[in-house]
Amino acid sequence: MRLRFDGWIAGIGTASGTRLVLGHWPRSPFGPVSDVMVEHADGRRVLLAPSAELGEFIAATYGFDEVNVVPVTVHRDRDWTVTAGPLALRFTTGPRRALGRLLRAVPPGIARQPLWVRAIDLPARLVMPGVRTHGSAGNGRREWYGVQDLHPVAAATAAWDGAGLGAFTDVDPPVRFGFGSTPRHPALARVTTTVDVPDTMTI
Repeated sequence: MRLRFDGWIAGIGTASGTRLVLGHWPRSPFGPVSDVMVEHADGRRVLLAPSAELGEFIAATYGFDEVNVVPVTVHRDRDWTVTAGPLALRFTTGPRRALGRLLRAVPPGIARQPLWVRAIDLPARLVMPGVRTHGSAGNGRREWYGVQDLHPVAAATAAWDGAGLGAFTDVDPPVRFGFGSTPRHPALARVTTTVDVPDTMTI
């Protein structure tokens, strides 16, 4: 069974050592949803998901120490504003750079195809160490990240339980949820994520 999530992924680091990965999916098998993967400075990995069903699916695909079902809201204007349980995040993107323009030049119908995504996995790793476009996920699943655009994050603020997480920084060390990390430099990617789920499993 092949499932597709179409939307955006943002990766942001903070001076406190907490790294944040937002998934915002206007089109998904679960309807319009958003989730946040959090890795704290001590290495504890937390998933913030808006429903138990989505939380179970993501946790079966990635690795977490804790899954919290909380309301997750995303507002997109000039800034992105994210509220997810204890997390409050706001960020602004800058104009796309050379890599973003290159990704935009690939027709979306091609950029989303697993064969294309697999073919560019090695070049992606060479250009952005730690980033993978294709690989094995949890429970026999496989994933393809079809990236179609990329913008740098120009500014960001984040708080956890009301306490600020410090200035936004690189995503360093890389996050450890799955087979790859987000780009080291904070960025927002337009992406179609394809997940192959073995026929013996359910979502």
